[in-house]
Amino acid sequence: MSTFLSRLDPWWLPRALVLGALAFVIFGPLANLLLWTVAEKWYFPHALPLEFGFSYWERVFSPRGNAVESLTNSIVVALLTVVLSLTLAIPAGYALARLKLPLRGLVLLAFLIPQAFPNLTVYVNIARLFYVVGLNGTIPGVVLVHTTHGLVYAVWIATAAFAAVDAELEEAARSIGASGLRAFFDVTLPLALPGLLASAIFVFLESLDEFTGSYFVGAPDVNMLPLLLYTAGAGGNYQIASITALLLLIPSIGFMLVVERFLKVDVLARVGR
Repeated sequence: MSTFLSRLDPWWLPRALVLGALAFVIFGPLANLLLWTVAEKWYFPHALPLEFGFSYWERVFSPRGNAVESLTNSIVVALLTVVLSLTLAIPAGYALARLKLPLRGLVLLAFLIPQAFPNLTVYVNIARLFYVVGLNGTIPGVVLVHTTHGLVYAVWIATAAFAAVDAELEEAARSIGASGLRAFFDVTLPLALPGLLASAIFVFLESLDEFTGSYFVGAPDVNMLPLLLYTAGAGGNYQIASITALLLLIPSIGFMLVVERFLKVDVLARVGR
């Protein structure tokens, strides 16, 4: 017994307490969220719901609940944002990775500008401009706003993905007669595809969770899941808000697992280089 105690790490208890606290901080809110999705009655001072059920799920997915429409709009907008962002990011990322452009660092930094200013003031002015040109309250208008944020991830990760591909492979294809375009599509693009896939997922998740732009440019004509979540939470409908949050959380977790698999360390190491 004394030998066992002498070999016991004296720091095991503080480490266990720290790990337990971290687990509570990470999984505690998730557990609370899941309980609210099936809680029929739950109020203070009860630590657990008094009644469980799925009546709020029926309300969320009823024709008057707007969840199906909001989910459809959110997915459509996110997919269109991915397509538009990658359409712009692939040629831009390739140029930034391969060509010796002047002020390359400033060009990359310019894509961070939408994140550098308070979103509220920016979107108020964008909404006014879009109202004049007829884009306010439309899906194309929401897609354009989401793309301004999505380009940050799309361009930076695409640049890193193309930089991680050895330029000599493309040169070897050119040396045996392949045109520049064919060398790009047959050699460079397939090798950069995992990074571009990760870029697309980041853009998709950013668009799916975007609230401020969706609110000022899309509401009330374009219903989105973040808007439904905000309305439910502001009205004290915690069950509906939790169900909506779960609908947003599930694809986020799934896609992040895909990102962890495909976005390799060598790609991350080249971000911003």
